[in-house]
Amino acid sequence: MSESWFKREILTPRRLAFNVLFYGSHLALFAYGWYSQETNTKLSALNGLKFSVWTSRGAGLVLAYDGGLILVPMLRNIVRIVRPKLSWLLPADENIWFHRQVAYSMAFWAMVHTTAHYVNFINVERTQVRKEIALHIHYQEAGGITGHTMLLLMVLMYTTAHHKIRQQCFEAFWYTHHLAFFFMIALYTHATGCFVRDSTNPDYISTFPFYSTQHCLGYESWRFIIWPGILYFGERIWREIRARRTTELSKVLVHPSGAMELRIVKPSFKYKSGQWLFIQVPDVSRFQWHPFTITSAPEDPYVSVHIRQVGDFTQALGERLGAGPSVVASLTKAAMKAEEKVDDAAPAFDRGNFVEIDANATTRPMPLVRIDGPYGAPAEDVFKSEVAVLVGAGIGITPFASILKHIWYMQRKGNLGSLRRVEFFWICRDAPSFGWFQSLLQEVEAAQTNPDFLRINIYLTQKISEDMMWNIAVNDTGAPYDPLTLLRTRTMYGRPNWKSIYTGIRSAIETGRYLPGREASLRTKVGTYFCGPSALAKVVREHALAASTSSIDFTFAKEHF
Repeated sequence: MSESWFKREILTPRRLAFNVLFYGSHLALFAYGWYSQETNTKLSALNGLKFSVWTSRGAGLVLAYDGGLILVPMLRNIVRIVRPKLSWLLPADENIWFHRQVAYSMAFWAMVHTTAHYVNFINVERTQVRKEIALHIHYQEAGGITGHTMLLLMVLMYTTAHHKIRQQCFEAFWYTHHLAFFFMIALYTHATGCFVRDSTNPDYISTFPFYSTQHCLGYESWRFIIWPGILYFGERIWREIRARRTTELSKVLVHPSGAMELRIVKPSFKYKSGQWLFIQVPDVSRFQWHPFTITSAPEDPYVSVHIRQVGDFTQALGERLGAGPSVVASLTKAAMKAEEKVDDAAPAFDRGNFVEIDANATTRPMPLVRIDGPYGAPAEDVFKSEVAVLVGAGIGITPFASILKHIWYMQRKGNLGSLRRVEFFWICRDAPSFGWFQSLLQEVEAAQTNPDFLRINIYLTQKISEDMMWNIAVNDTGAPYDPLTLLRTRTMYGRPNWKSIYTGIRSAIETGRYLPGREASLRTKVGTYFCGPSALAKVVREHALAASTSSIDFTFAKEHF
């Protein structure tokens, strides 16, 4: 039986601790804001409005708290530094998830705060506790102007952040999310002015802050929440400076199924396998930065990324590099013909070939490419586990390309840390996709002196035609290599049985067949590292965690951008 949402999101130990701290702190701040407003004798006149003003004060304090929290997970460089040291305590790999939780909280408390204030404005006119009418408060005072500005910006940012809109039109998400700069300015100035005061008439003065703090009692939570904003602004400046260091696009390779491989040389760029970066191509867009996983190993003399042409930016980049749809279509067609070869004269190795774009053959030189990063990812921790289960779906193999290459280099050095076994799973919808990393997998497989160290498991989920099935059967008979991948490991068809896979690993460890020489009394860590669709991630996570025992600790980590 599948794990229920309530148990997964509420009752797991780490998530339960988070919920208690996160929502508990919000409710505590709301109660404190309500109490401090209600018991403030200087605001006795305003407290005549009763519940609406107490609610607005409590919700406003919570919103100020969230306004500081929402930028913390976006401090990417600080998160990257903190992550290896505090990953046992803080879920640093889930910084985007935490960012969304704060955003959901802000949406809820903004509705509470706004509703309470509209009731306040009605009661202000009814009781005449202020001389201003509601329209004046709404559109001529700092609180009303900044409040309505923030509501408008939230509508724009929240709607374009929906995953369907973000996938179909990343540009809309990218540009509207940068309206957060104006949102934060409005947040920091929202409580300024002299609306909250202990007298009917404002006590304005001619010098900054233009009102007397003796009688004007503006809430000053901005003094505490502005620090994450200062840190974030400083980090963005540093990222811009770092990204402008000398960078050269040395090679562009086009693989079957539309994956482009960009090889970039940047001497100042240092990274670990499994990490990711942002890319900007000014010829395509001067302002957009897009995240991609690094597919090269730290030992390589270049930084490479594999980019699938599925969106506006990636397709425009393909056209700019001379690797547009026509090049991809011809290459994929050639790969399909290689798979369906009917005689030995057909070049079997063509299916994994790529096309290198010749810069001299194009009328325009290679574009300028800037990279920003690197940034941390769960896959960095592969070498901390005795057994690593790497699961990639489609182009989700990219972080594991870097890891497998790094493992190959580490094997040559004889230094693999705690790592004793690697189980690599690659699930593809169509056969041409195998060409993305075919040469890499061949090199890694051929380099294995211990056949038990690395096990490659490749699954093809596409329904294949009868002709292709016949050709695969003919070419597979007695052949030392798989006809689709040219690996010694045979391709499997259909979806993996994850329950059987994890129970099999557990049984093999318990009986001593999986890690020979390891004492049964020692606790074994089996880490699963996943990159791919969320629906598949839930299935893999459920079966991985269900396999844990008192002596075998199965963990799961998903790649996030």
